[in-house]
Amino acid sequence: MLTSPEFVLEDRDDIAALVQQHPWAAVASAVDGIPVVSHAPVLLDDAEDDAVSIISHLARPDARSHRLGEVEMVVVVQGPHGYVTPSWYPQGTYVPTWNFVVVHLHGVAEVLDAEATWDVLERTVERFEAERPHPWSLATVTDYAHRIAPGTVGFRLEPSRIVAKAKLSQDKPEGVVRSVITGLDRDEVHGNTGLAATMRSQLPAADGERT
Repeated sequence: MLTSPEFVLEDRDDIAALVQQHPWAAVASAVDGIPVVSHAPVLLDDAEDDAVSIISHLARPDARSHRLGEVEMVVVVQGPHGYVTPSWYPQGTYVPTWNFVVVHLHGVAEVLDAEATWDVLERTVERFEAERPHPWSLATVTDYAHRIAPGTVGFRLEPSRIVAKAKLSQDKPEGVVRSVITGLDRDEVHGNTGLAATMRSQLPAADGERT
């Protein structure tokens, strides 16, 4: 991934927040020269380190396809993104672009045993049920869940390399950035309020307020 200096995302807390807020990830490996790609929910690990470690699980056949724990993988977490039309720019010569936030977590996964995998499954359910008024839990179907759990393989990835990018029009004058944000907020075709909010959060404070 091209990482121009103005777009590099380095802050550990920002990267962790991206993973927390966008937990559906692509998991890619190269096995004997052949790309292998899966998709899985990822959670931040509780370990206190600076590596933005994650935990997840794959179906056992997928884990075998990736040669999980043997070869390097990359987990791709995609944040807010969207098309930016030159129609939103003030007068000038511009072309369309795509703004986005993304992180690539590289490394060799640690394969978890059955007990730790069960913990990952429980935590994954708890993570996504937490905001429901009456959260469902695996305890509701304990016997059944324990019967099918061996069909999954949990893993922990403490990345050996992190490549993160936030391309949010930082290479444009502030007036252009604000114009793009307005377009994202209001456009009937390419409106994208999530991306607009992310871009707005990167603006310098104005009028005595944080943006």
